[in-house]
Amino acid sequence: MPLTMARPGETVTIRKITGKDEVRAHLAELGFVVNTDVTVVSEMGGNLILQVKDSRIALDRSMANRILF
Repeated sequence: MPLTMARPGETVTIRKITGKDEVRAHLAELGFVVNTDVTVVSEMGGNLILQVKDSRIALDRSMANRILF
């Protein structure tokens, strides 16, 4: 399921990242790699604030949909 389906406060493990190589590389630089735990901090209008490792990162709906758990 895409990351946009996770509820605020829920921690999920990334299973797959879709998209072009450039997009996957950019997400990897931000810390979104397979088998990493991600916590949804909050959601507004489909946009997410995520806790990844020691960082909080905001992603829009289209980018969050590329991350599957």
